[in-house]
Amino acid sequence: MRTHHLAAALLAVASLLPAVGQAFSFSLPEAVSVITSASTDIEAAFSPDAGALDLVLKVIGSAKQSVRVSAYSFTSAPVTKALLDARRRGVDVQLVVDHRNNLVEDRSGKAAAALGALATAGIPVRTISTYAIHHDKFLCVDGRTVETGSFNYSDAAARRNSENVLVIWDRPDLARQYLRHWQSRFNAGTPYRPSF
Repeated sequence: MRTHHLAAALLAVASLLPAVGQAFSFSLPEAVSVITSASTDIEAAFSPDAGALDLVLKVIGSAKQSVRVSAYSFTSAPVTKALLDARRRGVDVQLVVDHRNNLVEDRSGKAAAALGALATAGIPVRTISTYAIHHDKFLCVDGRTVETGSFNYSDAAARRNSENVLVIWDRPDLARQYLRHWQSRFNAGTPYRPSF
């Protein structure tokens, strides 16, 4: 008897799948193409201490023309150094970060130090307070590569938190979507001025 009820329940769920697919079909093709594209290299790493920071640094180090950063928490000395190195190589680097997390709640002074170093080097940095939190965490490099995931650009993300980093290499169509989003947040931001 239970087997009959289970089979009936499974058939009922299966009959709903086409409707669910139609309801969400607007996003399904993009998600599937990112995963199944034979021409796309995808890399993943995790933290703590499972390659997440190294993969982020690899992406920044690959930049030849531009790096766009969107961040919630920005306190990482290694990421700051990598962005400064990119700037010295002639790469156009720009950032937009959450205002409250990096300015109002920066008890350690690490965010002020990181953002101040970038701004002093001539890198445009903006903070945004338009949203409850600016929780975006991604990089776009050379208009072709996207690094995203839960990884904040912070020491805690690299050493203490459980985080993930996903890099989609050489997908300008995907990068364009991220860059449009990045530009809208950067435009809504306020230029960061170091206090030192």
